[in-house]
Parts: sequence; C-alpha cells; structure tokens
Amino acid sequence: MPPAFAAAHYLTAFGSDHLHAQVLLLLNSVRYDWSVGLVLFRIHLVLLGCLVYRSGYIPRILGILLAIDGSGWMINSLRPYLYPRAHLGFILLTSVGELFFMLWLLLRGWKIQEPTAHS
Repeated sequence: MPPAFAAAHYLTAFGSDHLHAQVLLLLNSVRYDWSVGLVLFRIHLVLLGCLVYRSGYIPRILGILLAIDGSGWMINSLRPYLYPRAHLGFILLTSVGELFFMLWLLLRGWKIQEPTAHS
C-alpha cells in the first residue's frame, strides 16, 4: 500500500469535524507545552540575577532587575494555570531587566578584567 493511499485512508476514517477538533487540540497543546517549557528559562533568569547580584564586577541593580524580570515572566507564563481570570498586562514591564543587562554587556561588559588571586 503506497503512503499516499494510507494517508487518504486515515483521512476518510474520521469525519472532517473530528479531524478539525483534533488539529485544534494539538495546536493548543503545543502552545501550553511551550509556555510550561519557558518556565525553565524564567528560572534561569532568576538564578542569573542572583549570580549577577553576588558578583563584584557587575552592578547589583542589574542582578535585582534580572531576578524581578524572571519572576515576572514566570508569573505571566503560569497565569493560565494558576489564575486564569487575572489581568496581568503590567508584568511585561519587568522585562526591562533583560534590556539593561544586554546594554550593559554591550557597552561595559567587554572591559571586565579577570579578578586576580590574592595569595
């Protein structure tokens, strides 16, 4: 049986309404899986903020902004699951931490000197 015939056979096994519902279900599941997968990136931002805060050569305010940024994005990505009716449009303002960190790395980050070991 050629592959084209097998695909046509499966398409006729269900009605078009069933196929449309199944495609919509799969598209929605990919969106939710992507949202949950980005929670790991949000955790990364919080941990990066903690590391930047503890380092001595990057301004501490950038670490605070990165930790706030990761927390804000995490709240925003978990909103459909934890509190679906809440309006949290203001949380997108927390993303300025990433912007400031990127600008600092571009403008000043290349001038960082390695710390010397004190013996």
